[in-house]
Amino acid sequence: MLLEGLHIPLTTPFHPDGRLNLPKLAANVVRYSKSAAAGLLVLGPSGEPALLSDDETSEVLRAAVQAAAPDKVLLAGISRDSVRATLALASISAELLYDAVLIGVPSVLPTGSPDAAAASRRELLLYFQTIADRSPLPVVLFSSRDRRIPLDATVELAAHPRILGLLDAADSPAEIEAILLRTAAIKRDVTVTPVFAAVTERMKAAATHASASFVSADSLFAKPSADASVVAETQPTPPLRTRTKSVGFQIIAAHAPKLLDALNAGAVGAAPAFAAAAPQACYEVLAAWKDDDQPLAEEKQTRLVEAARLAETSPGSLKFACDLNGYFGGLPRLPQLPPTGEQRAAIEQIMKPIRN
Repeated sequence: MLLEGLHIPLTTPFHPDGRLNLPKLAANVVRYSKSAAAGLLVLGPSGEPALLSDDETSEVLRAAVQAAAPDKVLLAGISRDSVRATLALASISAELLYDAVLIGVPSVLPTGSPDAAAASRRELLLYFQTIADRSPLPVVLFSSRDRRIPLDATVELAAHPRILGLLDAADSPAEIEAILLRTAAIKRDVTVTPVFAAVTERMKAAATHASASFVSADSLFAKPSADASVVAETQPTPPLRTRTKSVGFQIIAAHAPKLLDALNAGAVGAAPAFAAAAPQACYEVLAAWKDDDQPLAEEKQTRLVEAARLAETSPGSLKFACDLNGYFGGLPRLPQLPPTGEQRAAIEQIMKPIRN
């Protein structure tokens, strides 16, 4: 699966009493689907996934995929502390035709002392490798700022044929460069469209359905006879035309203030939390970088930094920024709180020039 481009991390809307607000989620997805984004990240770190039950997680995954345009890559954030629970959600994601699953570091692994870190590394590798071996969907690793995947472990995991890449939330371009240098030998062929855009599972399913439902013109107008025999008709070529592209270990940058630095270091995609509130502004950084217009990319990046810093302070702040740009944000789920009046005023002021 090709991971290039902007991937918008969805927020999870709730009613004031804390229930899921799936119609608002679907409305957001429909609007995001009309943007230039390459994909959507459902229940990523900014989607409050730890506050949802497994049943609620399934509901959100289903509502998002039903509303998404078929050409958008869909990543499902399904991390659970146990391999068993994570694989159960991976199976549901596959049934819903997601393209890959996003898996982060389990909260139960020990950290701290060197001995604990060594034990944690062994368990960490076993966790990710077992999921990659058994998951019906390919895996994208997630390394958060609080729970990092060590560089050596990332390099070792990158060699697994079912691990596509890494969503990196740190602000260290040097680490991205080091990972790519040590994984330079990894090359894989991915299916793309004639214009080198990703081919999603839903696009493949639509092409298969179109081919299976073909009815030949001859069968419509042929005169029936008593001794007529059934003749198999040649199926038409599926309408989906594809080609292949060779890619390496793919890194997606998730820290908005350092987005351009990460792209210059070798990241192929971007998924900053701030993209939920301002997808166009985030896309413009990526577009200028792809056009090799460094001055314009730097200008677009500078425009994002302060707004992203304020909006990404908490789920409540990000959701308020979404509200300001016409996406439904609403309230976070307790115990997380909405921004204070002072915080809201600051976010509103900084968001004025960033409209979609």
